[in-house]
Amino acid sequence: MKKAKLVFSGSGGQGVITAAIILAEAAVIHEGMNATQSQSYGAAARGGSTRSDIIISQDEIDFPEVTQPDILVCLTQDAYNSYASIIRPGGTLLTDSRYVQIARKVDARQIELPIYQNVMEKIGKPVVFNICVLGALIGITEVVRPKSVMEAVAERVPKDFIDLNNRAFDLGLVLGAQFGS
Repeated sequence: MKKAKLVFSGSGGQGVITAAIILAEAAVIHEGMNATQSQSYGAAARGGSTRSDIIISQDEIDFPEVTQPDILVCLTQDAYNSYASIIRPGGTLLTDSRYVQIARKVDARQIELPIYQNVMEKIGKPVVFNICVLGALIGITEVVRPKSVMEAVAERVPKDFIDLNNRAFDLGLVLGAQFGS
């Protein structure tokens, strides 16, 4: 993929920003690409709205803000209601079926996955929800190699939690692979 523009959105405490940072680090550090990652928070740190824009490119990046993402991840209903309309026609919209009810018609491939439900059933710890979402995204889009993401995760999370995050990422890969392009 020559260039990908992504927006991750949700609420504070879901790990939206961390997942975006890991994706950008995977692209830059482990794949030698260029990437930008910016973030914005709502008024409340936990429970308030969060958004992260990520651009990954083989070429130079002139402008770091994403106005029409190729890939949009919405992890809350508020995020979906706010951002579904900005997706590029023909893009990919990923939501979690527990938190988001798709209500709009958008000119994009809309993928609803039971990510949170699978995390709770198979891992039992919601703290890795964001990494499972990241796995699903990579399974669907292959914007970077799975190995690159796992190397970035290993550098960012405490050593005692690497195995837990690996399991969550692998679970997400399997969920997303059924929709892979």
